[in-house]
Amino acid sequence: MKHYLFLLLMLLTFTACSANEPDQPVQPIQPEEGEGSGYFDGKKVLIAYFSWGGTTERMARQIQAVTGGDFFEIEPVTPYPTSYTPCTEVALEERDSDARPAIRSSVADWDEYDIIFLGGPVWWHTAPMILHTFAESYNFEGKTVVPFTTYASTYRDETLQAIADMTPAADHLEGLGLTSGAINESRIRTWIDLINEQYGNQAAINNVEADAAESGEEKYFDLNGRAVSPDTLGRGIYIVKSGKRTAKIVR
Repeated sequence: MKHYLFLLLMLLTFTACSANEPDQPVQPIQPEEGEGSGYFDGKKVLIAYFSWGGTTERMARQIQAVTGGDFFEIEPVTPYPTSYTPCTEVALEERDSDARPAIRSSVADWDEYDIIFLGGPVWWHTAPMILHTFAESYNFEGKTVVPFTTYASTYRDETLQAIADMTPAADHLEGLGLTSGAINESRIRTWIDLINEQYGNQAAINNVEADAAESGEEKYFDLNGRAVSPDTLGRGIYIVKSGKRTAKIVR
């Protein structure tokens, strides 16, 4: 019985950090000329990530290849152990003590960025504590954060939510978590196309709020911000504006 319990404990420990097992050397991916210029209304993009074994960096490079954004690696002042088991022990201690590991460098020209892809691996069922250090080091008001993570088998959604929770002043777009074998350009591009559309819809709805606030009459709009006659509403999601009140309805 003790033997089986030991094996179970080792399996749980492995799952907690295995998304960051050493990967193949990462080759930089350079975006093609003009690549990414059509995303997010031309807003400036930053991809900030922490990676221990290379898996999260590989996903970050794919995001860069699609968006053409700038790159920032979140590096600890005190490097994590290069051996797997000692690294898991340090990561667990940091989580349990709510630590804020110091970061080696800072983002230049932070105020110029509008879209921040922020990512890291699943460590002990959540985001590494060094991501908290990063999130608390900058003003995210007016920014849009896109969380991403790499994981072995589970706790993807919890980690994506943790990244969103640590940046409460920002707007957020739908995040993505991938296992090592699932990281490829097709999945990354499909996801970024989706959130690019979400970003455009947000801008359209914000414009609706600004344009319709002057009038007290009830107006209907689709998710692209186009005016819709209430007599022609079909099944779907609509924005209703009445004076300064804005609401979503589902038909």
